Amino acid sequence: MTTLIHTADWQIGRQYGGFEPEDAAALADARFAAVERIARLAADEQADAVLVAGDVFDAQGVSARTIRRLFNAMEPFAGRWVLIPGNHDAALAEGVWRHALRLGVVPANVKLALEPGVVELPEQRAAVLCAPLTQRHTYTDLTEPFDGWTTPEGWLRLGLAHGAVQGLLAEDIDSANPIAPDRAERARLDYLALGDWHGAKRIGERCWYAGTPEQDRFKDNGAGQVLRVRIAGPGAVPEVEALPLGRHRWRTLERRLAVPSDVEALVAELAACGADEVLQLTLAGTLDLAGRARLDEAIAAAEARVRALRCERSGLRLAPTAEDLAALHADGYLGEVLAELREADGPVEQEALAVLAGLLAGREEAAA
Repeated sequence: MTTLIHTADWQIGRQYGGFEPEDAAALADARFAAVERIARLAADEQADAVLVAGDVFDAQGVSARTIRRLFNAMEPFAGRWVLIPGNHDAALAEGVWRHALRLGVVPANVKLALEPGVVELPEQRAAVLCAPLTQRHTYTDLTEPFDGWTTPEGWLRLGLAHGAVQGLLAEDIDSANPIAPDRAERARLDYLALGDWHGAKRIGERCWYAGTPEQDRFKDNGAGQVLRVRIAGPGAVPEVEALPLGRHRWRTLERRLAVPSDVEALVAELAACGADEVLQLTLAGTLDLAGRARLDEAIAAAEARVRALRCERSGLRLAPTAEDLAALHADGYLGEVLAELREADGPVEQEALAVLAGLLAGREEAAA
C-alpha cells in the first residue's frame, strides 16, 4: 500500500490587506504553521511522498526570509516531497524558484519540478508526471503530454498539475490553465493531484483537488484540509480521505435587525465565536439608541476575542425612539431641531434625525 499526502495552494507570503496589521500578520504566519502540520502529518502517517500541486508561494517577489521559513517548516517530514509551480509562483527565468535555488535552501529530499517531465521515485516504485506552469496563464492543456509519457512497468503512475478542470469548476477559478476532465483516464494515471481550486473537490475516482490547507476566503468549499491517498498498487482505485488541518475558520454572518430580540440573538451568536474564527459581519435593518449601544459593546468584545472581524454596517439605520430623544436632554435649538425632524415623514429628514441623535448619544457616552 502506497500512502501519499496531496496538498496545494499554500500561498506562502500572502498579504491580507483587508485586515488590521496585527490580524494580517497572524493570518500570514498561520500559513507557515499549516505547512509544518502537513510535514508532521506526513511523518506520523509514514507517507511515501507528499505531492504539492502548485501555488506554494503567493507571489514571485517574496523575501529570502520567507523562502527560508517555508523550507524550515517542511523539515519534520524527511521523506520525499515533489513540488510544482502554479500560476502565482510560475517557473519564470528570474522568479521565486530561481531565488530559492540561488539561496541553496532546497533540501535534498525536495524535488522541484520546474520543467515538464517525469519525476521517478524508485524507492516508492512511483513515477510523478509533472505539468508545472512556466507562465501565469496558459491556454493549452499542459497535461496533454501525460498521455504519451512512458513510465517504468509495475510502478504507480501519478499526475501533478495546477489549473482549471474544464466544465466542472466555477467561472471565478483563479486562472485559465485548462485541464481535460478525463485526463486521469486518458493518461492511464493511478491518481491525478491537482491544485488551483482552494477547496477539496473530487473530480473523479482518480482525480482530486486538495484545496488550500489554511482557509483564506469567506467560502464554504472544503478548504483547510489535505488529502491522504492510499493506493494498493498500479490500477487499483485510490482510497482518498480529506483530513482537517487548518486552524482558522472563516465565516460570513449576514443579519437583519428590527427588534430588540434580533440584537440579543446576534449578541449571543458573537459571544459563542471562538478565538480562531475570522468573521465577516454584514448588518442591515434599524436600531434604536439602546440597541446600537448593545451591538457596539458586543462587536467590541468579539473583536478582542476572535482572530479577525470585519463589519459592514452600511445597511444599518439608526431609528431613535421618543424615549431615546428625551434621554438625550437636548435643550434649546437642538431640541427644537430634533422635534421637527421627528415629526417629518420624509426619508431625508429621518436620516438627518438618526445622524443627529447618534452624534448626541456619542457625545454623552464620551462625557460619561
